Amino acid sequence: MSPALPVPRVRTLSPVLPVVAVVALLALPVSPGGEGGAGPADALSALVVLFCAVRLLRQRRRPLSRTAAVVLGLPVAGLALAAMGASSPGAGIGGLGRYLQVFVLVPVAVLLLIRDRSDFRLLAWSFVGLAGWQGAVGVHQYVTGTGASYQGEEIRAVGTFGAQDVMGMATVVSFGLVCAAGLALGRSPVRQRAVATACALGLLLPLALSFSRGAWIATAVTCSAQLALAGLRRALKAGAVVVAAGVVLVGGFGVGTAMLQERISSITQVADAPDQSVTDRYTMWAAAAGMWREQPLTGVGLKGFPEHRDAHASLALSAGSDTEGAGAGYRKQPLLSPHNMYLLILGEQGLIGLLALAGSWLALLVCALRGLLRAHRHRAPGLDCALVACGLLVWQLTDFLYADIGGPSTVLTAVVLGLAAWWALAAGEEAPEGEGPAGRTGRAEVLGSGGREEALGR
Repeated sequence: MSPALPVPRVRTLSPVLPVVAVVALLALPVSPGGEGGAGPADALSALVVLFCAVRLLRQRRRPLSRTAAVVLGLPVAGLALAAMGASSPGAGIGGLGRYLQVFVLVPVAVLLLIRDRSDFRLLAWSFVGLAGWQGAVGVHQYVTGTGASYQGEEIRAVGTFGAQDVMGMATVVSFGLVCAAGLALGRSPVRQRAVATACALGLLLPLALSFSRGAWIATAVTCSAQLALAGLRRALKAGAVVVAAGVVLVGGFGVGTAMLQERISSITQVADAPDQSVTDRYTMWAAAAGMWREQPLTGVGLKGFPEHRDAHASLALSAGSDTEGAGAGYRKQPLLSPHNMYLLILGEQGLIGLLALAGSWLALLVCALRGLLRAHRHRAPGLDCALVACGLLVWQLTDFLYADIGGPSTVLTAVVLGLAAWWALAAGEEAPEGEGPAGRTGRAEVLGSGGREEALGR
């Protein structure tokens, strides 16, 4: 009897591909007359959650460990309480569904669908690819004068998101730049680091042309943190490259236009001579704080900010924000949120909601940083994944000081939290390359006993 021949192991298609499709859908143009709400990517993200649930049922395993369940499920209690305090059942259910999508369901699905570091990098590169496309569209808008209106000229780079969501392209490009910086600072092959470096430098231009001060600040803070976490030698090399790129962009291509210089200088003048947009933001921040003082523990209820805004805002608040250009006509866009995620949560959900959501984010950040330090200490593979995960979290938590959820790009926040959760909660024990948490060791840490049986059976 002849000996049995070994059966070649065929790598199946990655289950993270549906998440990549969610990211790819954001490359499609948004309707110029749209309201900037949920879009095709949000609908697909719901299908991704369903796909993940069916996959778990078929494999008959417990999805999350106690730590992962507590960290990712912590916001649910505060959200449920705030939903009960909403002004109407419809507002409560709608707000609860949106918050659960962004902060619980999609992040959990992304965490469970990532099998190893290769899947993580695939998703990170999809962010870079989307940022490159949106950035290219934005630069074309600036050059041809077909962007959103800014100081009377249609030059603001907004990508395919339109004038109603001027922060959409800035957010996408920032995510891509942070991912590229993390991939470039890791210990991956030289070719990958070179391509990632080129992508990061290339994305600086569309980020500048977005005229988004909040995105600039968050990206500067994040990239500085990534450089510090990557090590002194890498930080010095990368700093020299960034300085050289800045000299080329400003001196060689004349990117330092008067409008851009004025926008940069306005960051330090918000207290002395703020423009109307800054005045509106301060006024809405004060209104959110007033709502919290009125209901300190539970807030005014989900989606309650627009209804209670005028009762707490001063006369300095304008009627709305003027939007025009990028294929859309003039429109007065109402100011329905305080443009500060922490204050929005505080006003609508109170201290209970803020502690639940912010506590979950802080726990993710602490666990992600512990994983990064472990990768440094043991020189384990995955430093690039650690820098990407920590960088995305730092960017999002910094940007939440100047922005909140809303618009088509919001689904990317859910994917970002899922990426960070995978590194923080599932990649604690580094397995050999290509045999990450979906293989033998790492997956058992985030899964329950059923997951261990599945991992040992492979």
